[in-house]
Amino acid sequence: MSDQNRLSVFKTYKLYVGGKFPRSESGRVYEVTDSKGQWLANAPKSSRKDARDAVVVARKAFGGWSGATAYNRGQVLYRVAEMLEGRKDQFVREVAASEGLSKSKAAAVVDAAIDRWVWYAGWTDKIGQIAGGANPVAGPFFNLSTPEPTGVVAVLAPRKSSFLGLVSVIAPVIATGNTAVVIASADAPLPALSLGEVLATSDVPGGVVNILSGVTAELAAPLAAHQDVNAIDLTGADAELAKELEIAAADNLKRVLRPQPVDADSTSDSAGWSASPGTHRLTAFLETKTVWHPTGALGAAGSSY
Repeated sequence: MSDQNRLSVFKTYKLYVGGKFPRSESGRVYEVTDSKGQWLANAPKSSRKDARDAVVVARKAFGGWSGATAYNRGQVLYRVAEMLEGRKDQFVREVAASEGLSKSKAAAVVDAAIDRWVWYAGWTDKIGQIAGGANPVAGPFFNLSTPEPTGVVAVLAPRKSSFLGLVSVIAPVIATGNTAVVIASADAPLPALSLGEVLATSDVPGGVVNILSGVTAELAAPLAAHQDVNAIDLTGADAELAKELEIAAADNLKRVLRPQPVDADSTSDSAGWSASPGTHRLTAFLETKTVWHPTGALGAAGSSY
């Protein structure tokens, strides 16, 4: 059969929830277009129930993921980078179409996103030394502070940077032992949905990262008010929505990461996101546990430990 008589097989994009690829329970989809308004694909339009279901599986996955060694989490994140390297061409095409970039610029963005996974993979077993330590106290005690993951984190992905910005908000959340419910960019969700396919084959346990597409405000509202969501990253929210979500998040004292100046950058090729990320996103969703341990006397000499 000649190529001219062959029908193209269009990709069906699905959500990524609990390590599986469901369609939205509502059955809804919406059209995703490129920067010139040309149709790219139909993406699932997630419902509030999809958001609640994602929280359930994220909570179930939290114990195992947070209990894994930091070294093991680093290996898993590095594996994500390996798998992305093998599918680079696909993501270059999707990023170019989603953000209106040339192929060379899209390739640079994808390379930076892969490097970003490697960056955070290296931090998994080092952040404890930065965020914790031994505290000097008056009295016969050891006083030790250690960082622990906050829990389930709702993440509103950047609106413009559909891949590098997306990776930059997901990787630090899971690197520190949290689980994530991610709302992809409404205008450019395809790289995020494809990332779910990579995560599913990268040793990331099901439920650690859950990716939803749809209307950001519709999905963010139930997550901000959800009593089993411990924190929320407002990166992809505009000022008005961020204020509403922060008020809702106060009901159960969620940790809130407010939008940063880089998040509001209107450029899609992510000049701000390509800068060194530092550690502020790693520490944003960590709690500090402080333990007091009494010292004891060793023998008649009165020395202590």
